[in-house]
Amino acid sequence: MVRGVDLGFDPTVLDSAFEFASFEDWQAEAMRAAKAGSFSALCSSVEGLLVPPLIARPAASPAIEMNKPSWLALQRIDDPDVGRAAAQAATDANGGADGLALVFEGAGNAFGRGLPANKETLFAVLDGIDLEKTALRIDAHPSIRNSAEWLVQLIQHKKPDPKKLRLAAGIDLASVFAASGRLGMSFAALKASMPQSLTGFFASGLPGVLLEADARPIHNAGGTAAQELGFALSVAVGHLRMAEEARQPAGHIAPSIGFALCADQDFALSIAKLRAVRLLWNRVLEASGATLLHPVKLHVETSRRMLASRDCETNILRNTIALSAAAFGGADSISILPHTVGNGLPDPAARRIGRMQHLIARDESHLGEVMDVAAGSGSLELLTQAVCETAWAAFQQIEREGGPLASLAAGGIQRRVADARTAREDELRNTKIIGVNAFQVKNERSVLVLQHPQVAMVFPSKVDCEKLPVWTVDSLFEAAT
Repeated sequence: MVRGVDLGFDPTVLDSAFEFASFEDWQAEAMRAAKAGSFSALCSSVEGLLVPPLIARPAASPAIEMNKPSWLALQRIDDPDVGRAAAQAATDANGGADGLALVFEGAGNAFGRGLPANKETLFAVLDGIDLEKTALRIDAHPSIRNSAEWLVQLIQHKKPDPKKLRLAAGIDLASVFAASGRLGMSFAALKASMPQSLTGFFASGLPGVLLEADARPIHNAGGTAAQELGFALSVAVGHLRMAEEARQPAGHIAPSIGFALCADQDFALSIAKLRAVRLLWNRVLEASGATLLHPVKLHVETSRRMLASRDCETNILRNTIALSAAAFGGADSISILPHTVGNGLPDPAARRIGRMQHLIARDESHLGEVMDVAAGSGSLELLTQAVCETAWAAFQQIEREGGPLASLAAGGIQRRVADARTAREDELRNTKIIGVNAFQVKNERSVLVLQHPQVAMVFPSKVDCEKLPVWTVDSLFEAAT
């Protein structure tokens, strides 16, 4: 009997009926069956990291602390038409979304669209939204220093219960600089003005994330997981330094710092990356003298670079994989890019599909009921450690170059991401991307998208850099044909 189930035999006989097989025995048998000359030939390669098919859990696997097993389903609002955006917000809030991610023009993940960057837009889009029931994050814009002030004014206008708010202001100038190539002030002016600009938010006592380390532009430009995490970590350390200069201890400002990353169709690597950022951030906080470590507040958006404009229904499956990886990696909030985003501004039907993916995965499939699902998996634990090591090296490289802003201005980050993008293209040309370079449809069906004007942002030319382009799998199509 096992847990009350009659197996029809005594399971203890297994102990004597079969000889013990060690991992080395399995390894040798696997190599013989696969006719492989070495065990490394059986391992898959992910961005230069070897992932064995089976391995015991590393003896010194650290515990990864997460806020909770489930996640907030956030719906992206980026329509330049304010009236349509307000209608979308109402539909999303009443249709199952836990919150809204407002993407303003010029944000690092705006992709040439976005809400008009002014306070009136913020008030109009959220006019009928109950902030006590709806989480809110802002993906910032060129007037990035004003977004905290606008958020405070919005709260003062709506007068919600502060204890029920779930806010993220998303302030990260390095992300905007990387994606746009422009910074509307000098480094010296930025360093002098930022602490003063944030004083009002801290004085308000509002809960939530104020400063963010947003590495999505690195990912969507074709960067590696190590480059994505190294950039995010360097940005977050810059926030700690700013707090130190304002005589704020690291432990005081740490709860106000969040991370924004991408998850894509590489299931194992996405999980490992999200687990790794928690370990790395704890290491930074310990080095900063924080006596109380705070679990990372992690927002994840599905990858733009993995979404194809051709045969775009296949993107629904890619988004499902990325969503599952983000959930297993412990994301606190997740935004799904609608599957037609590569064809234009998604229509209501595409937006609803993205919203329903959250609800089916979380509420029907119960993916959000176990914390740190990957714990104990030898391959995923090993991959997490490998990502930590390579990401730490990438972080140290950026720090040697003076931090993310200085490295971007000098072109260091861009050169390394470009090299990674070239290597990725070479690898993917020999990989099947369904609907792009394999099994293409002969006659593409028309895709319904919304018409909108192209956003052309004007930046004061103070500091320039080579902006990181958005790279997608569509670039492989020409090579395939």
